Amino acid sequence: MAVRDGILAILSLGSGYGLALRDEIAARAPHRSDLNVGQVYSTLERLRRDGLVATGTTTDDNLPLYSLTPAGKEAVAAWLERPSDADPRAWTDFLDQVLLGSSIPGTDWSALLDRHLSNWQAARAEADAAPASDRIASARRHWASAALAWLDDTRAVFTETDPALPLRSIRPSRGRRPGQTGLSTP
Repeated sequence: MAVRDGILAILSLGSGYGLALRDEIAARAPHRSDLNVGQVYSTLERLRRDGLVATGTTTDDNLPLYSLTPAGKEAVAAWLERPSDADPRAWTDFLDQVLLGSSIPGTDWSALLDRHLSNWQAARAEADAAPASDRIASARRHWASAALAWLDDTRAVFTETDPALPLRSIRPSRGRRPGQTGLSTP
């Protein structure tokens, strides 16, 4: 993913500020739990510069709220329609797209999984066609098998429990307010 795509996907649910967006991504895609809030804010600034998000309103304590522009909405739709590469180097992007994408209400998670299944089946067939002595093809075969098994398991889970999640209303704690030192004055 880019972190960019995850931020845009979460903003498709409503406006948000950096820390809340980071926490939404981590809640929906636990492999992103170490996402740095500074990276989120710098990505938001690039998205604003590129016309995909806008600011205008603020929280009660003056944090800027970011929201999608029409171009940002188009970018989210394009990201959900185009599966990540069926390649071990794009594994994190694959997880992002399935976990974050399927968590957005209104996303056709079954079609999303089908697109990824098709990609990984093609990758597996390509690896299967390689000579048995090709160690790289063997590794790709195992990655493809793992992806296909996970996608099958994910479909079973999603069939039982809808993966769509609303935007959480819990506001993350922010630590000290500006100007606080933690020291009491006499």
